[in-house]
Order: sequence, then C-alpha cells, then structure tokens
Amino acid sequence: MSEGRIPRILEVAPDFEATSTHGPIRLSDYTAQGKWVLLFSHPSDFTPVCSTEFIEFAKHQDEFERLNVQLVGVSIDSIYSHIAWVRDLEAMAGVQIRFPVIADLDQKVSQAYGLVHEVANDTATVRAVFAIDPQGLVRALMYYPAQLGRNVAELVRMFQGLQTADANGVSCPANWKPGQQVIVPAPATLADAARRTNGGGAGLNVATWYLARKDLALATR
Repeated sequence: MSEGRIPRILEVAPDFEATSTHGPIRLSDYTAQGKWVLLFSHPSDFTPVCSTEFIEFAKHQDEFERLNVQLVGVSIDSIYSHIAWVRDLEAMAGVQIRFPVIADLDQKVSQAYGLVHEVANDTATVRAVFAIDPQGLVRALMYYPAQLGRNVAELVRMFQGLQTADANGVSCPANWKPGQQVIVPAPATLADAARRTNGGGAGLNVATWYLARKDLALATR
C-alpha cells in the first residue's frame, strides 16, 4: 500500500464510488444534491478513540443535517466489521448512527485522499477530516494522531463558519461562534484605508485600518 497524494484546499475532491453500510454510494451524488460533505477516516473498527468519535458524530447528526452536511465515514475494514461495530455502538451508547461508513477494502478512497501514512501505520488509515462543498471543492482538511480524538463540536463550527463566509463575503475570527461579529475585507487602497480609520467605517467595529468587524443578522443557517 502506498500513501497516495493528499488533496489540497480548493482542489476538486476526488470522486469515488464505494461500498458502504448504506449500500453503494458516490461522493458526487451528494454534492449534486447541493450538499456539503464531511468525509472522515478512522484507523480501525472496535477501537476506543474511534468509538467515542462515532458516538459524538451520532449525537451531532441533527446539527450537521441542519447545515446540509452529509457525514461519510471510511476505513479499510470490511462491511461486516462496520455493521457489527455500528450495531454495538448503537446498543452501548443508545444512539442511532444514520450516516454511511465506507468499507474501503480496495483502498481506492484511501489512496485518493492520502489516508495511509506509512510512518504511522502502513496497514490502516489515519484519522483525517475533509470538508467538501457543493461544488465538490476541498474547503478544509485536518489530520489527527491516533491518540487524539476529534472535537466534533469544532467540526460543526467549521461548517457554520464556511457557510457564513460564503453567504456574506466575510471572514470569521479566531474562536468565532454563530451570532458573533465577523470580519470584513481589508481596504485595497491607501485612500480606502484612510477613509475607514477617519470615520468612514459606519456600522463597523474598527480596530485598525486592516481589521474591522461587523454584526451579521444571520451568521449561520
């Protein structure tokens, strides 16, 4: 197994057709419906850290659905292992896992997304996250070590921020949460910079010429 190439931000996400716990699925079927996709990999079924993550993903499913985000899990375990693990998690945690989990036995998805890092493990996928927009573009990606579980609330916030930025032509500051002020684009000329700092930033919270915030009535969906 070779590592494969990691797709980069704003590149077209590699399309795939794969076997999953929901039957055959294709990435482009989701994006064609106008959905965002959260593609996330895990090293192996029945592992402690991954189990806690799947339970948290299940608990946050309604939030992802409100954001029009389709969750898709993937590892190189078999479909029967996935089914057994999902059933065990649902019984143990009292949750319902409504998203598909890909059985990537042929390693096509793993290769396309650079999910096997041989230094870490040459027989299992690493823990990774890809945020893919309805145009099929990679908008964010994160990789985690085996010992660190993902913060699912932060992944929800990531999609809230991306959608807010796209819909309003703004950016989101550090630690931003829906309802908080957003950042407006910096002036592109000296004249505009002077105008902003000399009272021309009506409706803005101006810290300096290149950093100004504003309230946004609908900061997220």
